[in-house]
Amino acid sequence: MKTTTIFLILFIRSFCFSQEIATLKYDGGGDWYANPTALPNLIAFTNKNIKSAIAKDPDVVALNDNGIFHYPLVFLTGHGNVYFSEEDATMLKNYLSSGGFLHISDNYGLDKYIRREMKKVFPNKNFQELPTTHPIYNQTFSFPNGLPKIHEHDKKAPKGLGIFYEGRLVVFYDYESDLSDGWEDQEVHNNSKEIRIKALQMGANIIEYAFKN
Repeated sequence: MKTTTIFLILFIRSFCFSQEIATLKYDGGGDWYANPTALPNLIAFTNKNIKSAIAKDPDVVALNDNGIFHYPLVFLTGHGNVYFSEEDATMLKNYLSSGGFLHISDNYGLDKYIRREMKKVFPNKNFQELPTTHPIYNQTFSFPNGLPKIHEHDKKAPKGLGIFYEGRLVVFYDYESDLSDGWEDQEVHNNSKEIRIKALQMGANIIEYAFKN
């Protein structure tokens, strides 16, 4: 209880003065650094359209660093293995239960690993699909049909999955959508302007929702 209280105080002190996001660096060999142009492009779009004031160059933070509590939202992506040590899992749980928010974007190949590792964080919780009426789809931009499809992998429908802690959505996982591909510079994936705008709008909604909640 004492440890949780300390983390809560630390988070509140940081959060009250922060409107920043960071990329989450993890162990396991997966490419946590994938899609390098994605977050800068999303930040520029979000600052312009929802009047946020996020630094244009996002930081990188690891789970062995109390600095994670400076960020209301952290972003995780990649194609391969993700590994959380026991200490990492505890830190992530403390961060999320203290008011933090994690956005996971499956860049293809991440799914089986992130599901396994999130069980270390919340052993008794499972990802659940969010209804299309959830507020995350109805911020500045409206997505009445839920998560948009951005990049094709296995011809599966996109799913917006979540983990809740004490009634609050603390993790949003875009599965079979690959939002961050749509945030990248146009020439990287040759997505159409329409697809890229949808991806950026949904990303802005996620940031807006995380900052409010």
